[in-house]
Amino acid sequence: MKTAMMAILLFAAQASAHQAVLETFNTKPVLADLSDLKALDIPVLEKEESVGVGYAVITPEMQLKIQERAHKVGKCGGFEDLTTEPAFHSLNIPSMLSSLAQIQAKNDFYQRAPFAALSMEKNAEIESAVGEVSEQNLREWVTWLSSYPTRYNRGKTPNLHVDDMKRRLETLLAGSDIPYEISLIDHNTTPQKSVRVRLTGKTRPNEIIVLGGHLDSIVQGGWGGSGGGAAPGADDNASGSANLLETLRIISKKAQPERTIEFMWYAGEESGLLGSAEIAKAYKAEKRDVVAVLQLDMTSYPGAGEFVMGNMTDFTSRWLHDYLRAVNEAYLHARIVDDQCGYGCSDHASWHRQGFPALMPFEATMRADNPFIHTVKDVINDKTNFKHSAMYSKLAVVFAMDLANSTARQPY
Repeated sequence: MKTAMMAILLFAAQASAHQAVLETFNTKPVLADLSDLKALDIPVLEKEESVGVGYAVITPEMQLKIQERAHKVGKCGGFEDLTTEPAFHSLNIPSMLSSLAQIQAKNDFYQRAPFAALSMEKNAEIESAVGEVSEQNLREWVTWLSSYPTRYNRGKTPNLHVDDMKRRLETLLAGSDIPYEISLIDHNTTPQKSVRVRLTGKTRPNEIIVLGGHLDSIVQGGWGGSGGGAAPGADDNASGSANLLETLRIISKKAQPERTIEFMWYAGEESGLLGSAEIAKAYKAEKRDVVAVLQLDMTSYPGAGEFVMGNMTDFTSRWLHDYLRAVNEAYLHARIVDDQCGYGCSDHASWHRQGFPALMPFEATMRADNPFIHTVKDVINDKTNFKHSAMYSKLAVVFAMDLANSTARQPY
């Protein structure tokens, strides 16, 4: 550990040594919550105080400490692995951190600007679709996904459940009248693949609404399979993955949307937002017009009370916060509690860093989330509440049907 620490500090002084340090000492560059790095006494090489994000080069031991801390304070991920960057050895870290501050400044401007409060009238077709959400279907999806010994992205069979998911999606979409495409996305940073379903828009196919959640699981300390531990991940994140499947089931039987809707099940979130980071960066490089992103990560443990929804306000879009409240007023009638989870707590951070508007509703407030995530006890039990989880599929149905058939977009 001491030798690796000396190498990290050497890197801080000599950027050209970056690649050699990473390879020789099995370290990786990350962005993480600044308070986490400081609390764990991990050297911060660059930082942006205004958004609370720090840059560090970490050892495997440091990574484990970050993940353990994230678990203790109710987070899912906890950092973004920057080896997802195509040329990570020559990153301009100050510019990267500055761009996060600029995105935050735009959010602050929206907060101060005299925009009219968002409101939403009930739409009969959307209301009917919301009524189709099935708690039993959610239970069956979660039961299936949590039946795998692990969905760890670097396990012995990292794509077993991914391939099975593709086959199920083919069956699910077989009768849809909407033009669709099912893809498995390869990644540079993990052998696990992400899954994408694209429902092509009729009149504005280049405008994209993204609904996503991570498909991998992990057990703390056992690394989800490489250490021999089971990682059922029923809540984290079979629940959010099931919400997306149920939403897709309903949406795929409706009329073709005006905008394109993409459903994504990301690889390797638990190891540093691997799949979503690569996808979001590629979309930015390709200049894709992503109008809005919904992230569903853990939805079945109502730790703050049934129908109490946590709304993560950091590294998300203020416009979409207002949109969530408008949806809630018209369709959901939940109690929304604003909260924060720090940088890298889930895949929405990948999209936010690339400048795309993202929303992260959560099963509870962070301190009241499921205490069994990242353990062998993350299974369906007497605390699992599919009525509560169904609320997030209902939100996703409205998000997809309303935004994909409107001209709405972030006003800044």
